[in-house]
Amino acid sequence: MQLLPVPALADNYIWLAADDAGNALVVDPGEAAPVEAALAARGWTLRHILLTHHHNDHIGGVFDLVRDHDVEVHAPFDTRIPYASLRVEDGEEIVLTEPAARFRVMAVPGHTTTHIAYYGEGLLFCGDTLFSLGCGRLFEGTPEQMLHSLDAFAALPGNTLVCCAHEYTASNARFALSVDPENPALLERSAEVTALRDKGLPSVPDTLERERAANPFLRVDSDALARWAQARGVTPSRVERFAALRAAKDDFRS
Repeated sequence: MQLLPVPALADNYIWLAADDAGNALVVDPGEAAPVEAALAARGWTLRHILLTHHHNDHIGGVFDLVRDHDVEVHAPFDTRIPYASLRVEDGEEIVLTEPAARFRVMAVPGHTTTHIAYYGEGLLFCGDTLFSLGCGRLFEGTPEQMLHSLDAFAALPGNTLVCCAHEYTASNARFALSVDPENPALLERSAEVTALRDKGLPSVPDTLERERAANPFLRVDSDALARWAQARGVTPSRVERFAALRAAKDDFRS
């Protein structure tokens, strides 16, 4: 499938994927106008909407798209998402015919309690759970839940493309370097992101293999993160280490 990150709102990416016949799916359309423009420019026909969680910058365009297109809307079991033709949950497989694709639904609480992700076709649509070089804020879930969700992502094949929902990579890189400054994979990725953003290009998707090497939130068991936590008096518990890392990111000012 052809994969396209569509910029929207302040820093969102709405993901479009289409087959060679132009049958398309969209993930987390926070607004409709950029999706309509991208579809029209490529002659694609929208067939499916996949939603990861209830925040308005991920579902704000659903009403207009449902009104103007014959689409199925896949969403988690959450009444805060009103427009859903199919409710899906952890472990289910979604089988689409147009475009032909299969996605496994993954429950990934942390950012919200009902957050889900879609994995298939070498793609991970992870919403606001995992970002390149970062992870989502804990608005509803616990550090233990978020760490478990990130562990589930980390276990996927390394060539999986991480299709996250925000252009946060440059700021995430600055924080990551404050925690793990001697990591060669992180230094390389940070330089790459600077070059991409200077050209106005998206920093995502990136591969899960590279995220595992550079993203501190996927490296809580590394020696570098253990030293960082120990210097701050954090207990050896990996959950406490993750919680301290997420709290430090919340307070970080680059």
